[in-house]
Amino acid sequence: MECGLSVASAPPSHFPARSNYLSDYLLRMNAMRALCHPVLPSFSSSTRSPTPCRRRLPTFSAAPHRRADRWILAAAPEAMASTQPWTAQEQEKAKEAKLWGGRFEDSVTDAVERFSESVSFDKALYKQDIMGSRAHARMLAHQGLMTVSDRDSILHGLDEIERRIEAGEFVWRMDREDVHMNIEAALTDIIGEPAKKLHTARSRNDQVVTDLRLWCREAIDKIVASIKQLQVALIKLGLSNEGLIVPGYTHLQRAQPVLLQHLLLSYVEQLERDVGRLVDCKDRMNFCPLGACALAGTGLPIDRFLTSDALGFTAPMRNSIDAVSDRDFVLEFLSANSIAAVHLSRLGEEWVLWASEEFGFLTPSDSVSTGSSIMPQKKNPDPMELVRGKSARVVGDLMTLLVLCKGLPQAYNRDLQEDKEPLFDSVKTVLGMLEVTTEFAQNIAFNHARIQKVLPAGHLDATTLADYLVNKGLPFRTSHEIVGRCVALCVSRNCQLSELPLDQLQGINSIFKEDVYDFLGVENSVNKFSSYGSTGSECVAEQLSFWISKLQIGQTENEKTE
Repeated sequence: MECGLSVASAPPSHFPARSNYLSDYLLRMNAMRALCHPVLPSFSSSTRSPTPCRRRLPTFSAAPHRRADRWILAAAPEAMASTQPWTAQEQEKAKEAKLWGGRFEDSVTDAVERFSESVSFDKALYKQDIMGSRAHARMLAHQGLMTVSDRDSILHGLDEIERRIEAGEFVWRMDREDVHMNIEAALTDIIGEPAKKLHTARSRNDQVVTDLRLWCREAIDKIVASIKQLQVALIKLGLSNEGLIVPGYTHLQRAQPVLLQHLLLSYVEQLERDVGRLVDCKDRMNFCPLGACALAGTGLPIDRFLTSDALGFTAPMRNSIDAVSDRDFVLEFLSANSIAAVHLSRLGEEWVLWASEEFGFLTPSDSVSTGSSIMPQKKNPDPMELVRGKSARVVGDLMTLLVLCKGLPQAYNRDLQEDKEPLFDSVKTVLGMLEVTTEFAQNIAFNHARIQKVLPAGHLDATTLADYLVNKGLPFRTSHEIVGRCVALCVSRNCQLSELPLDQLQGINSIFKEDVYDFLGVENSVNKFSSYGSTGSECVAEQLSFWISKLQIGQTENEKTE
């Protein structure tokens, strides 16, 4: 375990011989427990009963080496190994750190502090939190709820906080619980009294959900852009393999011949629906909760439309209880992510199969492959295996949030603090899956010779032969039965349909004529497909033309339009 502290883990007999080896060992073990497992007991060489061990309250710092303050997560072992309980002064300091501490006489325990904090992960929302605070301050000044001078001080202070965060100079304190309290408390430290007016007509309940909606909007834009990059890569992969016919499968059994371009375009279409779901989700989430306060709104003369417009929302949310209590927009986002992840998983599964010796249809480059620690010959398509595997993680994030939300009464509940980690994980994972799938698509080669060698197997032209008989006037079910007999004859003679002599075909049914051979063989079979959206060459060319135009492939950046 990474603890930030070098502690020997061997039993006492492994330490250098000396008279106090046991006390030295116990000292080291207690230090490790205090750092890594602050709720574990410490041990004494004079007794075997555990004594309570409490670690002084840490917080999170972007530059932990710069401070030895016990409130900051310090790297110095001596700062983290203390097992002394809090002093009265420390308890008071913890209480004062709370911006809600007025009605409380005692501070929370350090165990509750650690368990309740969210700043370790919700600090990812700092940009959105500052953005919302800027809009809120401007609205309050516009409505006469603070002076222009106070507004300007707040805006200046927020700018400074943002600068410090991005420069790695900001100290995230766990005793300030979350991103909102950290920023507001830091603002008070910087500008003093004016900062105390910022939370007028605002609660963390509407503040956090506003931050989340802003964050999700940006995340959706990033995912959509990444999907577009993958779509372009798939189309370019198809263009570089023009005319290549591959077996199409149903039930993982050979079914009909298809153009590789047609197969790749099927994934492009699926990804486009993923884009549509994400865009729809963004449209539905683009309503502003800010000003809903805790749940009931406020009697102060605020203008929610002003903040909504400033933050780029469509409008304020109509119902203040709904505004703070529901996370359906996150559920919808994670649902769209999960469907996209499943699409990527299916593509990954196909390419993993095709890269195997049994198929041998494609070869990934060394840059997107890995080897084996024991088998020198191995070249594994690990990135696509991980794409397949990580889809389970994305679906799991959705399940986490569904279960989290299912039993919550109206309105806000602290359970909703747990919505962020699955959200952040889902977005990070999907972006990674898209990036590596795009790179894989750009670094594989299809083995034309291998594909052409094995393509005739499986009687892929059987359905086309049935169509031939339908064109001759036979009912399809009758045609199906006749072709089935033809296939059985091929199986018994170990040959292909195109290799059967005409007299043998006519021995099954006299309707067969010389023109039957225009329908046999995979090339002829593909060329006979003509329905809209089919695998016929002309149909696929139309599909490619549509996507090349839609995705503006081949155009320079100056030629591209929104």
